[in-house]
Amino acid sequence: MTWRFLADLTVAAHLAFILFVVLGGLLVLRHPRWLWLHVPAVAWVAWLELTGAICPLTPLENALRARAGDAGYAGGFIEHYLIPIIYPAGLTPAVQTALGLAVIGATLAMYALAARRHRDRRVRRGMAAGPTVTSLAWQERH
Repeated sequence: MTWRFLADLTVAAHLAFILFVVLGGLLVLRHPRWLWLHVPAVAWVAWLELTGAICPLTPLENALRARAGDAGYAGGFIEHYLIPIIYPAGLTPAVQTALGLAVIGATLAMYALAARRHRDRRVRRGMAAGPTVTSLAWQERH
């Protein structure tokens, strides 16, 4: 029972990581500090997808299932609902490459939006603080 629980926990962690990679750009929009965790996560997944490498969580999960005596993904909520999301049917190298490029593109779009928001906030804060010595000097010369 413990090995099966650990295998299920590994699948849940795997899904949580995938969701963080796909949706983490939204966290970056809200809190730019997430960027430091999100960039390496996206880079890791993009590398996996573009090279066709296997995520280490997959063999870990399979090993835990084998120790539990499971032959496959039969039974239970985790296996029935989460496994098809993580391991979709028809996942070919071409589809993996497309997924990797889509993740990179979506992430770059989110980062661009986050950078724009950050810049706009800084500009608004600068305006709220009033004119600076530099801006006053420039106005006097022109």
